[in-house]
Amino acid sequence: MDPTTKRRAFAVTAAATESKAEKSSDPSDSPMETGAIPLADLDGPFDLQATLESGQSYLWDRPDGRMYESTDARGGDAWYETVVPSIEGVTERREVVRVRQTDGALEWESTTDAVPILAHLLRLDDDLDAIRAATPDDPLLRRAFEAYRGMRLVRDPAFTCLVSFICSAQMRVSRIHGMQRALSRTYGDTVVAGGREFRAFPSPERLAARTEAELRDLNLGYRAPYVRRTAEMVAEEEADPTAAAELPYEDAREYLTRFVGVGDKVADCVLLFSLGFLEAVPLDTWIKSAIADNYPDCERGNYAATSRAIRERFGGRYAGYAQTYVFYYLRGGGA
Repeated sequence: MDPTTKRRAFAVTAAATESKAEKSSDPSDSPMETGAIPLADLDGPFDLQATLESGQSYLWDRPDGRMYESTDARGGDAWYETVVPSIEGVTERREVVRVRQTDGALEWESTTDAVPILAHLLRLDDDLDAIRAATPDDPLLRRAFEAYRGMRLVRDPAFTCLVSFICSAQMRVSRIHGMQRALSRTYGDTVVAGGREFRAFPSPERLAARTEAELRDLNLGYRAPYVRRTAEMVAEEEADPTAAAELPYEDAREYLTRFVGVGDKVADCVLLFSLGFLEAVPLDTWIKSAIADNYPDCERGNYAATSRAIRERFGGRYAGYAQTYVFYYLRGGGA
């Protein structure tokens, strides 16, 4: 069975604060349900902090203000929270979700049963042991997988992921995260749940209505017109990032480059961290360094050919998993 398509019925210990029949069509001012997902129910290990603070996702925040404080984050028990937009086949409406990892479980609070949402966003249905077994037995990969045992890829909403990585050019992950928080605080809807206010990521229509100057005021710099124009393209249905999911991999990458500010590397990030193309290998600075130091024969002089070569070296089908482990390992100081 494909380790990335396996589905299981997670055993959930839930202490719901309200029945679903009592829920309104919007979570605003709703009480929060609570529950837990036993980690023993997952195929393979899991590390929430490494997953959410490894530079894959900018959807989440930490209420303690320490998100992306460390370049070697792993094994923590902090709370993470977000407002999840409607996701086809997962949730029909916007929901607030909070989660943390404790000994033996993922504890959650949410305006709905969060298990399907967490399983989707955190790829809890991946068989991580099988994916590791399918990865080449390479010294660098071995060190990276051992250092961050349990880190999984994410499956972020496509528009949020697209904007995040448009903002990623020449930026530290903490700065990228700060830009997304600023966009949410300034232009996102306020959602009240459990007696607290949360900010949703702004819709394409909301961002498209902003001026370049307004976005520059949030420290987006030269990325401001790219974000505004990309939001306009989505809002006016000129292009839809989710449409790439139906295409073969390299065609999908080419499709995403039609968005302003999106080159091959950003397109690969969206394919890998949102649209489920686990073979994608974004060629960022850290991966280029890994190629130069460990796989020089994979350097082919252009993005497409080098990408194909390192993808094959990393095992093909799950090369994106290998890439993410190597990226985080090297960024965290590994060698």
